Amino acid sequence: MVKVIIIGLCLILQLQASVYKQNCLSCHNKLPVSIDKFFYRYLLTYSSQAELKKQMLSYLQNPKKKKTIMPEAFISRFGIKEKTYLSKEELKSALDEYWEEYKVFGKLE
Repeated sequence: MVKVIIIGLCLILQLQASVYKQNCLSCHNKLPVSIDKFFYRYLLTYSSQAELKKQMLSYLQNPKKKKTIMPEAFISRFGIKEKTYLSKEELKSALDEYWEEYKVFGKLE
């Protein structure tokens, strides 16, 4: 019984960890601008992990031109992102994974 619970928890964690890859990268990989460029633009604008995630979550939940930090040329070419169907928890999980992938803190020598 304990093995079944542990296996179930592992599967749930694996599914949550893949929200970023399945739902974010699948579309962003089709753009000529790599996804890390979005991260660095947010990081330069908001500086902290908490503020970056807060602002990205806000934008992803309700994408509007006035909320984007992308340049006008980018918006003219690609438009504003469509509203996500992901839950707040799924978005937070994806943002956590995104942060871990591209954070610069602790990686600079």
